[in-house]
Amino acid sequence: MGNYRDRLDIIADILNVASRDAKKTQIMYQANLSYKVLQKYLAEVVESSLVSFENKRSCYQLTEKGKKFLEAYEAYSKTYRHVEKRLNDVEMRKKNLQELCTSSKL
Repeated sequence: MGNYRDRLDIIADILNVASRDAKKTQIMYQANLSYKVLQKYLAEVVESSLVSFENKRSCYQLTEKGKKFLEAYEAYSKTYRHVEKRLNDVEMRKKNLQELCTSSKL
């Protein structure tokens, strides 16, 4: 089963690609998005001033606000992964306890 990306993950992927001044197709392929999903999120990040479009080079660029978002996202993501690992550990301990309570008789 593949990893599910939520809204924040997709936005972060788009911003990471845009941090290297990217065209729309580059963002679509490097962020692994369909054209329809790209259109939706690209409009959202432009409207939110996380990226801007430079007409001269026809590319998207990360803004200062976008850089701040990525920094905050990295901190959030690191904390989330840590909490998720701890929750998995707790679930494993619970499972072990439950197994100790079950009868081995058939």
